[in-house]
Amino acid sequence: MFLLILSVIIIVASLALSRQEEPFKKIAKGVRIVGGILLLVGILSSCFVQIDAGFVGVKSLFGKVQNDVLNSGLNFVNPLVEVREMDIRTQTYTMSGIQDEGHKAGDDAIRVLTADGLEVTIDLSVLYRLSPDQAPRLIREIGVNYEDKIVRPITRTRIRDNAVYYEAVSLFSNKRDEFQHRIFKSIDEDFRKRGLELENLLVRNITLPGPVKAAIERKIEAEQEAQKMQFVLQKEKQEAERKRVEAQGISDYQRIISESLSDRQLQYEQIKAMKELAGSQNSKIIVMPSKGGAPLLINAQ
Repeated sequence: MFLLILSVIIIVASLALSRQEEPFKKIAKGVRIVGGILLLVGILSSCFVQIDAGFVGVKSLFGKVQNDVLNSGLNFVNPLVEVREMDIRTQTYTMSGIQDEGHKAGDDAIRVLTADGLEVTIDLSVLYRLSPDQAPRLIREIGVNYEDKIVRPITRTRIRDNAVYYEAVSLFSNKRDEFQHRIFKSIDEDFRKRGLELENLLVRNITLPGPVKAAIERKIEAEQEAQKMQFVLQKEKQEAERKRVEAQGISDYQRIISESLSDRQLQYEQIKAMKELAGSQNSKIIVMPSKGGAPLLINAQ
């Protein structure tokens, strides 16, 4: 476009010079040639537009946006058409309470009121992309600054609208996935009406009020202590059962032995013991008979 404008100016100047005296007429001819060359180069360069990967081109002619888009690659267009590249890749918009983590400086977390009247702070990331065929309509109706005009206000509004159906504790614990699915559905509907596609919605953090958080922590600690006590009691019961079984086994063993032993059996066991002592190389055994009882063994080592 710049070359076209420049060539037109040069040609107009050459026409003005051609009306002057003889020396200027010769210069005008050269200027006209240069202007013609620049005009030809400008037309050729303006007829071809390269669109990078991940973008589409939106054409506008004298301020009027055309409905067809240019895909990535080299495209042949009207040299008078102005082409604006639009990003159709996945984009992330983050609203966080941590300093400089989100798109806005400072604390940009979403503060909502729950069903029980408590204020909960939510950190959120929105993953979305521009629908390629809807890019002209988006430019025509909203403009290029659609993050501040669509993504941010709709997301914050829908989260506040849906948070009132949940209590703070349930929103923090067992209802978190349900809440995330619910706001995803409502935001996705609004985005599609405006040419955007919602890919994912990440509830990164839910912060409860200080007193509620402290009460939950105390409850968790009490539950953990109760579980620990149940484990200790169960272990003691198992240990007591083990000792009872062990004592019962010893009692049964002693009863069986006492019932099965006889005088002959005892005498046999004594003889076996004496043989083992007599076979020892480091001992000297003296056996002295005893009346009505077991022999008396004297170690003479």
